[in-house]
Amino acid sequence: MLMSDPTVYVVDDDASIRDALSLLISLKGLRAAVYATAEDFLGVYDVNSRGCLLTDLKMPGMSGLDLQATLRDKGVNLPVVVLSAHGDVSTRRSALKNGALNFLEKPVDDDVLIDVLRNAVRIDEERHRTVSDRERTAARLNRLTAREREVLDLLSQGLQHREIAERLAISPRTVEVYKARMMEKLQCRTLAEVVRVGAELSAAS
Repeated sequence: MLMSDPTVYVVDDDASIRDALSLLISLKGLRAAVYATAEDFLGVYDVNSRGCLLTDLKMPGMSGLDLQATLRDKGVNLPVVVLSAHGDVSTRRSALKNGALNFLEKPVDDDVLIDVLRNAVRIDEERHRTVSDRERTAARLNRLTAREREVLDLLSQGLQHREIAERLAISPRTVEVYKARMMEKLQCRTLAEVVRVGAELSAAS
């Protein structure tokens, strides 16, 4: 189940830093959840949750880079922001190369941190929205018959009804019927929407 509000997941072994970050994030209108270790976070994290991860780099047990790699290996696309007092060039490069959205050094300006976190949350929301849109489109496409999909494909290529009729060896009137059924199933109101869905179908195939 998706959480109603995006959450900033804070992973840091320093209790005072966790408390300070949690307070700051909450005061800025974001939801925060804090964990002392990467293992604690992984033990409760729901892959359907939305938000971003703000993690320290050097911690007992699994490091921030290890946590980042574990999430990537699990196929989790949660945006990651690394916050550390031990950020040399090599470590920074490794974090960013492995997909970290940003690498910030302690101490960090509060406004800079909040801007980075809000951007990470926005990116995650857009990613979820895109996935949801694709899933809805795929579900609608699955309702089409094979002939309706053919009509969709040809319409998206810009063919006229008479050309589609000749291509499929049916009458233009029959093309109209298939088109009407296909548009109803896809919940498309205009030909432009049909073309967009057809393009998504071609890209997925």
